Amino acid sequence: MKYRTKGTCSSSIDIEMDGNVIKSVIFTGGCNGNLQGISKLVEGMSAEDAISRLKGIKCGFKPTSCPDQLAIALESIVGKAD
Repeated sequence: MKYRTKGTCSSSIDIEMDGNVIKSVIFTGGCNGNLQGISKLVEGMSAEDAISRLKGIKCGFKPTSCPDQLAIALESIVGKAD
């Protein structure tokens, strides 16, 4: 699934799931090293665990961040979008 981010330096997130488990995450744009780290950390994690850890994180004065956008994308995948 490709998710178009809103309000971040990254422009999109490609997410591959295996059921409810995150198989891979690839960010396009953004802070490359940090986003590679986040991607590796969430691999093998359930979508719910990743959402609970990442949702609401802000980047500086922005109302969102790349991790927050990943949580929002995961919510849309598991059908828990607000």
